[in-house]
Amino acid sequence: MKRQVRCQSCGSEGVQPFYHVKDVPVHSCLLLTSENDALNFPRRDIELGFCPSCGFIGNTIFDPYMMRYAPGYEEQQSFSPHFNKFARDLATRLVERHDLRNKTVVEIGCGKGDFLALLCEIGGNRGVGIDPTYVPGRLAGPAAERVSFIRDFYTERYAYLRGDLVCCRHTLEHIPTPHEFLQVVERSVADQPQTWIFFEVPDVIRVLREKAFWDIYYEHCSYFSLGSLARLFRSCSFKVVDLASDYDGQYLLIEAQPSNGTGATQAPHRLEDDLAQLAKDVADFAANYPITIEAWRNRIRTAVETGRRVAIWGSGSKCVSFLSSLNLSDEISCVVVDINPYRQGKYLPASGKRIMPPDFLKEYGPDTVIAMNSIYCREIGQQLNSMGLSPEVLAV
Repeated sequence: MKRQVRCQSCGSEGVQPFYHVKDVPVHSCLLLTSENDALNFPRRDIELGFCPSCGFIGNTIFDPYMMRYAPGYEEQQSFSPHFNKFARDLATRLVERHDLRNKTVVEIGCGKGDFLALLCEIGGNRGVGIDPTYVPGRLAGPAAERVSFIRDFYTERYAYLRGDLVCCRHTLEHIPTPHEFLQVVERSVADQPQTWIFFEVPDVIRVLREKAFWDIYYEHCSYFSLGSLARLFRSCSFKVVDLASDYDGQYLLIEAQPSNGTGATQAPHRLEDDLAQLAKDVADFAANYPITIEAWRNRIRTAVETGRRVAIWGSGSKCVSFLSSLNLSDEISCVVVDINPYRQGKYLPASGKRIMPPDFLKEYGPDTVIAMNSIYCREIGQQLNSMGLSPEVLAV
């Protein structure tokens, strides 16, 4: 009998599997201190399923008990000037749009606290961050003394926290039961109708249309379009105030407020009507992603076979997924570099490749550099030029 899968966003049955990859590492940002530990890192399968009722996409065989979010989880992106400009511009917009001055901000899944500190610095605010991967002593700056942290997962026990803004960036995609999670958030602010809610998640439409298999990894068990994200929020009694995409179409932004139970009856946002197109994008991805995988596999094999030195720039989740999906670890004599000093010297899960600082490329002399995010190509090119290097730069 065919297995019936219930959607974790809307509760409907009939979720349709469309993508399957085997033996991927269960973490891509949890770095290892030895090659042996990296090579023997736990692995599981991914099966993405599409809900035709609400558009939610999730890993239907996700095992939450494999997750080990702890201080060794290194996801910080704030070593990139380009990313920092985006984060500061976003924080400034939120402060100005919602008059967040001398107020309180709560951030769920705050990571190392960079964005929360920005919100507090720009608006003179106070902040509380909740995240099991927070590392004491890493945060500095003019607002550091006005920010406190709780090293834990956000649950009902923290419903007492009150904020004029509740912020949650790049966390919802890690939650296997997003409807339950948002209901917890809604109950915590239901009696605060003036509280603003801001969430940011990756855009699954871009992943589907670009056949970006490298953007599918185990920690990301939930995927959203603008429409599926808005539908989820309204079903959890939030009033959707604004929807947008940003960061070159990579991120989705949603702003909402408590609705006193009327969110489900709210008229859809103008950007929400995407369900029919989303179904087409899912079908196209399912039919064509193997072609993209094989094209990259052949491109790298050809480079290695012709004696070209290959380097991968960016050791985060995209890199781990890229290598594990291509299954070329034993064939690629490439190096992996990263500008994040906390990642350097560690080993990537599954492939076992050691992460090197960019300066290593002066010795290595790469012919081809594969950038794990096209948005950083200019930044990467400038750094390569400053080292006297001029390799071919390819972006996934």
